[in-house]
Amino acid sequence: MKGEEPGVDLETALDMAEAALRRGESDTTLEICQKVLSTFGEHPGALFLAAEALRDQRELDAAEEYYRRVTQIQPDHAPSWAGLAAVLFDNLQFDEAYPCVSRAIRLDDTLPDAYWWRGLLRERRGDYPGANRDLRRAHLIDPTFPKRVPLDDATLEAVVEECVRALHPSIQEYLKQVTVLAEEVPEEDVLAGWDPPMPPSEILGYFTGNSLMDRSLEDPWSNLPSAIILYRRNIERIAEDREKMLEELRITFMHEVGHYLGLDEDDLADRGLD
Repeated sequence: MKGEEPGVDLETALDMAEAALRRGESDTTLEICQKVLSTFGEHPGALFLAAEALRDQRELDAAEEYYRRVTQIQPDHAPSWAGLAAVLFDNLQFDEAYPCVSRAIRLDDTLPDAYWWRGLLRERRGDYPGANRDLRRAHLIDPTFPKRVPLDDATLEAVVEECVRALHPSIQEYLKQVTVLAEEVPEEDVLAGWDPPMPPSEILGYFTGNSLMDRSLEDPWSNLPSAIILYRRNIERIAEDREKMLEELRITFMHEVGHYLGLDEDDLADRGLD
């Protein structure tokens, strides 16, 4: 490790980097961390804060590199194993993420992040009881992690029907051609359709098929049935109480109806459906 340069205080610099990260100033955090690393060498605290800042910026590959550098220097640093699991999860590397989050929990069984990410990984494995336990434990340790609000089939169908009834009769008629499905979590091929991939825990709904604007009598393939898919587990985690969760469900459904009608993301944002 390099010697300390005159006028540079390591602890003060790390405190400043962490404070900037809490304020959402990830660029400032990275700038401070790079100065620390150039002065003191591979300091695990600076590497970890840099990884967290890069993750905030959705620079997942770079964040993964920094988390791994921490774990090589300090193998018992549980938050870095949990952070590594998080970026692997968002990069759709689920099999690699699971042992990382398991190691984080072995090192620190009070770390809410680790339970949260293990819960999401368990969802993808279809272990919903185990996922519920982990997500509940994350919330109990740190209430900033959202509490899951269960969404049953009957409620979901009632909200969808309510939304359809609020639409113009002509749109209601068109929607008879659209299948509405509820799935627990998004399929990997759907997530991989974005570059970089869509974070698996963030997508609430998805429209698949051709919009009304893209249909053509000259192209029979464009008239194949379309579908709106609602991802139950992600919707259940989107709000802290039932009413807000149901409102997010309404917005999600209407957002996907908008895609069916041919609206783009800017159009939907203008209508408050982003």
